[in-house]
Amino acid sequence: MSRIFVITSGKGGVGKTTTAINLAAAINSFNEDVILVDSNLTTPNVGVYLGAPIVPVSLTHVLMGKADINEAVYEHESGTKIVPCSLSVKEMEKVNPNRLVDVAKKLRKIADYIIFDSSAGLGDEAVKAIDAGDEIIIVANPELASVTDALKTLKIAENLGKEVKGVIVTRVKKDGLDMPYSNLKEMLEVPVLGVIPEDKSVRKSHVMKNAVVHTHPKSKASRAYREVAAKLIGKPYVEKESIFSKMLRKLGMR
Repeated sequence: MSRIFVITSGKGGVGKTTTAINLAAAINSFNEDVILVDSNLTTPNVGVYLGAPIVPVSLTHVLMGKADINEAVYEHESGTKIVPCSLSVKEMEKVNPNRLVDVAKKLRKIADYIIFDSSAGLGDEAVKAIDAGDEIIIVANPELASVTDALKTLKIAENLGKEVKGVIVTRVKKDGLDMPYSNLKEMLEVPVLGVIPEDKSVRKSHVMKNAVVHTHPKSKASRAYREVAAKLIGKPYVEKESIFSKMLRKLGMR
């Protein structure tokens, strides 16, 4: 049976879309059929990050009732399938986010894994994306404001009866200023699925219009995303332990 993951966050700028792209690419690299859907209807970035900002048929057209979801699926040069969203403001105003649930049902028939990149925040379109998924993954930075907003998102997901799979902590630095992991775990009370270090390779991958797991496969961020993806789909992933991984293990994060 197919599984639908919704990648969401309580606030913008935490690395949510980057996480959605790299989890999709990593799952695809394990020879699994995956589709990445840009369900950030007002400020979509999946197509922008992957070099397809404008396409003939997008999720927007599907939600407007002008096209079928099969027409909006494209294959990135890396092999990852994506469903971009339109950048048009006029089209955005005509979109019905309530149809995301129907889109999710149809996508179950054509892929084993579907990843929805939701909008940031707690607005209606973010809630509709969460409602369309099976398992919710929250992205947060190790800072109080981000974790507080993540907690609100978690509560909304639980109120909708959704399983919160856990949190992915992104943009982790080694400067001693991040929120202690013990505090983060105590606040959210959900598993920490992975810790993604701050890595220049991620920014470089954006310029290269591809996932960091493809552009810089040996980078710290790439390895961390692959570990999370393997954990999510139950695949073995063994790689020589890096200094960063050793540090996390000592902190009780692995």
